[in-house]
Amino acid sequence: MTLISMLIALIIERLAVRSEAWQFLFYAKKYLSVSQSSGLSKLVSESKGQYLWVLLPGIVYALVLWLIGSSLVTLVLNTLVLLVCIGCWHYRQLYKQYLNASERADNEAAFLTMQQLSSDVGLTDADLSYGQRLVWLNFRYYAAVLFWFAILGGAGAITYALLRQMNEPASWDKPVKLAEEGDEIADVVEDAPEIPAVFQQLMFWADWVPARLFGIGLALVGHFSRASAALLAFLGDFSTPADKVVTTVAKAAEPLPDDAYNCAEETACMVQLAKRNVLFFLALVAVLTLSGWLG
Repeated sequence: MTLISMLIALIIERLAVRSEAWQFLFYAKKYLSVSQSSGLSKLVSESKGQYLWVLLPGIVYALVLWLIGSSLVTLVLNTLVLLVCIGCWHYRQLYKQYLNASERADNEAAFLTMQQLSSDVGLTDADLSYGQRLVWLNFRYYAAVLFWFAILGGAGAITYALLRQMNEPASWDKPVKLAEEGDEIADVVEDAPEIPAVFQQLMFWADWVPARLFGIGLALVGHFSRASAALLAFLGDFSTPADKVVTTVAKAAEPLPDDAYNCAEETACMVQLAKRNVLFFLALVAVLTLSGWLG
């Protein structure tokens, strides 16, 4: 049923999911707002309590499924949960705006759109190409969510998605500074809300295994020798952020001329690379399901 839920959710998300109610950010903000005005405020305000606060929605969801005890209901609910967790209509719209700007050769609009995307998602590395930023976004909203869904079901997807949103500046009340032409990404997010250290730490470990598995996929669907060499440098690394791992391996997996970076050709190649990697992951889940390793 895991594979069925994944396929249904990915198909529907591509075709029909656009409203705010189908984006996890909507529920993350609601949960944060309710927590700050209720008894959960103690958990949110204390570093140790924040661990439980992040895990609580997933625990409650798993408990509800256990009490219901129906395979059909579990399939439906898991599919809906996964659909919400991978919802990223806001970033899809920014990507479309970038493509439209590229088609009309409006470099300023393309730059501003990509800076806006980077500031919203919390990327601070100005050296990343447009394509690398999109690969990272694909990892955060698809590959990593699918990984935790395959391992822990809907509860895993909920917990990861909540962590992801709490690590994005756009999830907090304080507005993120809008990009202007000439701004570096680090300058754009300088005035962004400060993310609690607990959430950053949990996010690092939640991304550690998926990032390296994602890297293996990139090597298999891209330039194997270059990507695998880049990935080997990170296999035993417990300090490098996941975005550095994913974007470095992605660049090695899809080698392009220097003059192609930050152009429509590069972004298209990187997006296709990420899509092939998701298909590889689905094939892996299918094999594990047929062999009995996954339910």
